[in-house]
Amino acid sequence: MTAFAEETGATLEVQRIPWGELLERANQALPNPDNTPDVIEMGNTQVPTYTSVGAFEDLSGLLGDLGDIGPEGFIEAGTYDGTVYAVPYYWGSRYIFFDKAAFSDAGLEPPTTLAELSEAAITLREAGDDAYSGLWLPGQDWRNGISWIFAHGGDIAVQEGDQWVGALSSPESLAGLTQWQELYAGASTAPQDGKDAEAWVPFNNGEAAMFMAPSWARWSVEETKAEDLGAFALPGVDGGVAPVFAGGSDIAISAQSQHKDLSADLMRLIFSDDYQTMLAENGLGPANAEFTHLMGDDEFAQAAISAAANAKLTPASSEWAAVETGSVMEEFFGRIASGEDVATVAAETDAQLEDVLNG
Repeated sequence: MTAFAEETGATLEVQRIPWGELLERANQALPNPDNTPDVIEMGNTQVPTYTSVGAFEDLSGLLGDLGDIGPEGFIEAGTYDGTVYAVPYYWGSRYIFFDKAAFSDAGLEPPTTLAELSEAAITLREAGDDAYSGLWLPGQDWRNGISWIFAHGGDIAVQEGDQWVGALSSPESLAGLTQWQELYAGASTAPQDGKDAEAWVPFNNGEAAMFMAPSWARWSVEETKAEDLGAFALPGVDGGVAPVFAGGSDIAISAQSQHKDLSADLMRLIFSDDYQTMLAENGLGPANAEFTHLMGDDEFAQAAISAAANAKLTPASSEWAAVETGSVMEEFFGRIASGEDVATVAAETDAQLEDVLNG
């Protein structure tokens, strides 16, 4: 805020909106010139809903001032009909955090395949008490769960012509979902209706040997646990690194903003060398890849960077926000966690996704 005032002579007011309230408040505020935020940060999965209805300003004329930005998937999420309306703010790829002492006590090494991860997690679960998770894996945590789909070559939905077709019931997706169901049953004591919020809490409480979260979760691990904290990218089916869901945000200028020149000044500041350096040094993936190396060279930075290289996004449909507000994916994974037949639930959810994504 100080830098913005020094650059422009104007005052920058920042409002933090709880994640669960964001879509409702954005829907109310963005169309109103008297109430709209001038610049807005949104999750990368939420942005396509707003680019498709003209809620954001065309950024084509500003892109040249922002540098070489990415990841590409975030830019695609902010693009509609060939025009860029939102750009990446930061990324935080998901990877596995683990208790090195728990691994050592169980005679385990970090796994190199997805099957080895399951074996290690089940071994750790069996070594603990009734409430202990080898891997903290809440039943409705779809943002992490879809990585098992991606790892096996599956997808949530794919576009065929101008229609979205559900892909959860493809053979590849079913293989990943079946493996995830077996992992949940054998390794996790997390609740079936649990979501992905604050997975580090049970880890801090000594209730889990591993958890999966975006890179910034490292700073929420308590100091006493951090001494034995390790990290590795989610391994692939045959080794290497599995594709994971790319967490993070895009940023845009409201089409109804009455301060578009100042908004552009703020965007230039956010993509300046100083700001990108600050993001990277605090563990957030910078939009400008020139600064990625500033995230460090320890195992945490390497896990984040490796995971980001193969990260994927949710379907870039303008209706995806309706999938999230309707908790479609939460209910889907919750049913699988409860032990329902994977193929049946996948087919039913594919039909539901097609209804929503195709409007």
